[in-house]
Amino acid sequence: MASRSVKDLHPDLQPLAEKFKAECRKEGVDVLIYMTHRSNEEQNELYAKGRTAPGPKITYAKGGQSDHNFTIDGKPASKAFDAVPLRVIDGKNRAVWNDPKLWELMGEVAERIGLKWGGNWKRFVDKPHFYID
Repeated sequence: MASRSVKDLHPDLQPLAEKFKAECRKEGVDVLIYMTHRSNEEQNELYAKGRTAPGPKITYAKGGQSDHNFTIDGKPASKAFDAVPLRVIDGKNRAVWNDPKLWELMGEVAERIGLKWGGNWKRFVDKPHFYID
């Protein structure tokens, strides 16, 4: 099963992920990191969507090609995480997928602290994707 744990991020990315959440919070946006590491098999399942499985294409990376699949000595060490902004709606924290201002703010925070942002990609814009090289 894919991970949400910051502990499954690359050692260089773990402190940046925590800083990202803290800096977003300072800007008034709570953030949920909902994807850190995923196996090559899970990556291939995502790659199949829009190709051999129903749904839209959501990735161009096959298993082993995604920063989410990175390992060190066989242990998860993802070089990327996926995150979504949260807002209190009806008394509960809920993911907000369709607010461009929140995504732009998150992208600005990410770049300010040294992360790269999939929201800047040209071929396939991936706003929830934050990563290191």
